[in-house]
Amino acid sequence: MAKKKEQPIILITNDDGITAPGIKSLIEAAKTLGKVVVVAPDKAQSGMGHAITIGNPLRLEKVDLFTDIEAWQTSGTPVDCVKLAVDKILHRKPDLCISGINHGANHSINVIYSGTMSAAMEASIESIPSIGFSLLDYRFEADFTAAAHYAHQIIKTVLANKLDKHLLLNVNIPSVPKEKIKGIMVCKQAYAKYKEEFDERKDPHGKKYYWLTGKFINFDKAKDTDVWALKNNYVSVVPVQFDLTNYTLKKLLEKKNIFK
Repeated sequence: MAKKKEQPIILITNDDGITAPGIKSLIEAAKTLGKVVVVAPDKAQSGMGHAITIGNPLRLEKVDLFTDIEAWQTSGTPVDCVKLAVDKILHRKPDLCISGINHGANHSINVIYSGTMSAAMEASIESIPSIGFSLLDYRFEADFTAAAHYAHQIIKTVLANKLDKHLLLNVNIPSVPKEKIKGIMVCKQAYAKYKEEFDERKDPHGKKYYWLTGKFINFDKAKDTDVWALKNNYVSVVPVQFDLTNYTLKKLLEKKNIFK
């Protein structure tokens, strides 16, 4: 008699906190595709990047927030969540790590700052295929219907195709009704940045404080970027890697031999 195939273990985390609507939608998208275990921050950790907790103890508590889903909350960062999940909860590497669904865009340069993507990247570093999902809507009451639909489709495809143990995908979904989305587009990260300013104010005691403000500027007009895809109502899928080596510049430096 053939041995019954075990369900894949899917680790879910995020950076908006365990009570965020986005993570609930991601659980719904994934729960029929494997055994889901949630390990997420106990509060919002947006913009944390790849931060880890080293100077303070980490708290880890089992919570009953989702029907028939094992869930834990931690006082740490999104990256801490992945580390704790592998070492203290699962005691093994999951078959897939998914992060999100983030409230707000993580296209282009946002991938550098994103706690959502850093959690996924940490999993990728540990040879766990991973995906970060983001919806281009920052509102708490955002409609995640289309995002959950495409998340389910992408998760199912990745589980069915053994690609690379370091697989890391940055997926962004436009904030439009599902029927207006044209499909999924594999693309590159657009060259863009924020032109930032600090709004200077004074508190009731007359002391100065600052609010970071800024404007997103896209310098990349190509039609194969995540920014273009999202603007044209495609779900953008950007393959990402944690190797930051600039191989073109490396070859140039070796050729010129300027450091000898």
